[in-house]
Amino acid sequence: MRCFVIVLLLLRAQRAARVAACALLVAASAAMPALAERDFLTQDEVEKVREAQEPNERLKLYVLFARQRLDQLQQLMAKDKPGRSLMIRQLLEDYTNIIDAIDTVSDDALRRKADIAEGANTVSAAEKRFAAQLQKAIDAQPRDLDMYELELKNALSDTTDSMELAQEDLGRRSTEIASKDSEEKKRVDSMKPADDVKAQKAEDAKAGVGTPTRKPPTLYRPGEKPASQQ
Repeated sequence: MRCFVIVLLLLRAQRAARVAACALLVAASAAMPALAERDFLTQDEVEKVREAQEPNERLKLYVLFARQRLDQLQQLMAKDKPGRSLMIRQLLEDYTNIIDAIDTVSDDALRRKADIAEGANTVSAAEKRFAAQLQKAIDAQPRDLDMYELELKNALSDTTDSMELAQEDLGRRSTEIASKDSEEKKRVDSMKPADDVKAQKAEDAKAGVGTPTRKPPTLYRPGEKPASQQ
């Protein structure tokens, strides 16, 4: 039981890192939409995401993409063909990134006080089915499971976490997001003075600011000036 808890905590820590990375991708999509999420979405899917500016519609799109990945996964696992494990791993990684994107889009919409009740209900219902599909794949114990077991468990863990978020009261979730953002801002602000001082010192050192300078040698007596300055 203790080992299971440790593994679960590790999986959730890994997910937090992936969600953070996904947040950067979603944020960058506004400036570079053509490059957004190119790793786990097709070009056609990227275009559809760009067109779906309303968060509920975007959430529904991601749910569709996730369902398509699991349909492909089911087809691959139905036929025991050599070399399928690589394709299964890629599908699971893409699926997991899509689930992370769902949470990122939801959080971003809540920060902007958008109403995502419709999208959250769609996500919750779909992810309940997704989790059952993934659990069924694990329970089947295919002969090559060891080749993609980690990705499969990551996908199930992420789906469960995302489903719980979608089922959470949106008002409370919005408050929690605001609280976390506030704590992160405080943490960053607390680091700024030291960083600013260090950066300024480095710039000053390059420019020679604050470094004593020696006057060039001269043959004139103190107080005596060249004839041109008299």
